[in-house]
Amino acid sequence: MSCTSCSTSSNGKPGGCQSNGGCSTGGCNLMNTHDWLRNLPMSDFASACKVIEVTFNQGTRKDFFRNPALHNYEKGDLISVEGISGFDVGEVSLTGEIVRLQMKKRNVKEDNPEMKKILRHATDRDIDIWKQNKAREPEAVIRSRAIARQLKLDMKISQVEMQADGRKATFFYIADGRVDFRELIKVYASEFKVKVEMRQIGARQEAGKVGGIGSCGRELCCSTWLTDFKSVNTAAARYQNLSINQTKLSGQCGRLKCCLNYELDTYLDALQHFPDNCDVIQVTKSNAFLVKKDIFKNLMWYTLPDSNKQYPLTIERVIKIKELNQQGIRPDDLEPVEVVSSKTVEKEPEFVELVGQISLKSLDKAADKKRQQNRNQNQERGQRPQQRQQGGGQQQGGNQQQGGGNNQNRPNRNRPRPNNPNRNRGGQQGGNQQGPDKPQ
Repeated sequence: MSCTSCSTSSNGKPGGCQSNGGCSTGGCNLMNTHDWLRNLPMSDFASACKVIEVTFNQGTRKDFFRNPALHNYEKGDLISVEGISGFDVGEVSLTGEIVRLQMKKRNVKEDNPEMKKILRHATDRDIDIWKQNKAREPEAVIRSRAIARQLKLDMKISQVEMQADGRKATFFYIADGRVDFRELIKVYASEFKVKVEMRQIGARQEAGKVGGIGSCGRELCCSTWLTDFKSVNTAAARYQNLSINQTKLSGQCGRLKCCLNYELDTYLDALQHFPDNCDVIQVTKSNAFLVKKDIFKNLMWYTLPDSNKQYPLTIERVIKIKELNQQGIRPDDLEPVEVVSSKTVEKEPEFVELVGQISLKSLDKAADKKRQQNRNQNQERGQRPQQRQQGGGQQQGGNQQQGGGNNQNRPNRNRPRPNNPNRNRGGQQGGNQQGPDKPQ
């Protein structure tokens, strides 16, 4: 997540936070390392570290380069370094004494003769060539996947990284087994006109390169700080009383989540106080089976085969029942404890008058009142046609003779009626209609 005040100036350095890319928020670059030795004064410049850590492709790959000219480089500077038959452009991620700690962590020796060198600060021409070759990467991924599919190879091209000068391309792929890609390399070399390097990665490394948001709502650990991937199995979920659900325990990569190992040591230390071989205990009624262990309340939950209810037992009670079972004695009852929730129930206020806010209950009351009024109006409208039908005969028998001419002035008769020759006959039959304007 990047800081909101971080804006890039004309020289390529962050201008908002004024930390020259050292804020380590993870937004400017992936896999950032906080340089906590940055402001430490140097006592001996002769013994200073002459190696700089450089990051490529927004932090997905890092490497160490020697600084033979002892130029002053700051974090975030774009520099040109030695590449395969050419040069490459990277970003300075660490300088100073913190680099020695990183080299020790990765088992890299400072006096390694094969370590490549830093050439210079990246010029405008270097940056232009670098951006042009980087723009070729998305199209190269699509084309390389199509070629691998045509050759019927069981592999997936995850990412293609072009060197800054465009002379070399690294193809990162995922495969379950061993793949014979000798023919594939020839096709790639003729298609992209570059030197091809194939590098196999795992599903977790792919998730770290692609990035994403985990189920916790934060960025993936493998794309922000996690560098070494330890094996994760379902036993870690069982120790933590998690349901063995593949969809919930799997991460973005399709493997078990790495965070299952984070709290595993805490659970293992807490489970040392629980007795072993107590999965089944015997009572007079039947055998009780262990369901789960609660390390926070020091309780063991058991269930009986004839019911779905779970009975919480203390550790001392389970140990006592186990000792009685070893002596051939079955107790009459499990003697479960009563679990009382210490969480306070919050009461919702009936009316809140803060900055014009009201509770939802008052809105519901108003909606119910309005709904009842609409229902009453619908009922009244349904009764009116019935009253008209009851008094319709009287109106036709008596009132039509008196106001025969008034039928033309009714507001509801807006549509013209066709001339019906039998109309006068019907009037005579119903009420002997005779209008004042009609000739007799």
